[in-house]
Amino acid sequence: MELDDAESAELTARVLSVVVTETTEGLFRCELVAGNWSGDPPDGYVFNTRDTVDFGSRLGVRLGDGDRAGSVFHGVVTGIEAHYPESRTPEIVFLAEDRLQDLRMTRRTRSFDDVADADVIREVVNTHGLTPSIDVEGPTHRHIAQLNQSDLAFIRDRAHMLDADLWIDGSTVHVARRSQPRGDEVTLTYNSDLRELSVLADLAHQRSKIVVAGWDVAAKEPIVAEADVAVIHTELGGDIAGVDLLARALTARTETLVHTTPSTSAQARAQADTALRTTARRFVTATGRTEGDARLRVGTRVNLAGLGAGFSGRYTLIEVEHIFDAHHGYQTRFRAERPGLAGAP
Repeated sequence: MELDDAESAELTARVLSVVVTETTEGLFRCELVAGNWSGDPPDGYVFNTRDTVDFGSRLGVRLGDGDRAGSVFHGVVTGIEAHYPESRTPEIVFLAEDRLQDLRMTRRTRSFDDVADADVIREVVNTHGLTPSIDVEGPTHRHIAQLNQSDLAFIRDRAHMLDADLWIDGSTVHVARRSQPRGDEVTLTYNSDLRELSVLADLAHQRSKIVVAGWDVAAKEPIVAEADVAVIHTELGGDIAGVDLLARALTARTETLVHTTPSTSAQARAQADTALRTTARRFVTATGRTEGDARLRVGTRVNLAGLGAGFSGRYTLIEVEHIFDAHHGYQTRFRAERPGLAGAP
């Protein structure tokens, strides 16, 4: 464990458990539980005076062994909770968030004119003294409003409109499309390093086509944009999309979105494409537990092997929990998704 960018032998020796949670929306969180009793004067408690760990202390967590080892969290302590259990020695919990908490704690109402989403995100990130790394493109908007939103919620919305994930690495805020590979692909094999897994393929929320309707004020004419399975084709890798299986097994279904209020054809197209990709990717979802592996981060591609025909293949991690405790050691839990199934129907 690191405190203020230096190894902390005292904290490391007293750690009872650690949980680090990552999601595609950014703001990674850490909950670290440590033993809080030494019996030494003046009162026997180790961390209550906050001499070792205080609000605002920079906390770093590194877990794993060999090629699975790595840093899984860097952030600042924002909460301290003391436990005084009946049957165990006292414990203390340090709650930490990564640097996106700066954006979460700033709420504004303002507007931007004639600007692209990437430009807006870049301006917000720069305001907080962070470095933007924005690898997406999108249409220009005549007007974008931030209405009583935190800066984090606002740029999350803009990233979602671009079909992009948001996360921070050190002081760099990244915004990149889900379709772009992030790091090396990791193979996990059932009955080996993949300890347990549940996979669900569900057509209930699949749509064959998404239609976005709006009104072009300048041209004084209606806007209609459509998206179908073609927008997810490059992510299938030869699999059969849930979108196609829907039409074969049940019937083709079209959904029209009328609440997105695009003002140009480019905006409508981007909104339709994003909506179709989002629902298509959720066709196959997996939840699993594996040996602790710091290489598993949100956005990582994982090849799940040993599952048999259909379910084996490449998935994208959308939520990751790195968990350590004295009883089970280091393990990683994850949620993943995939837009198709392998093999013929």
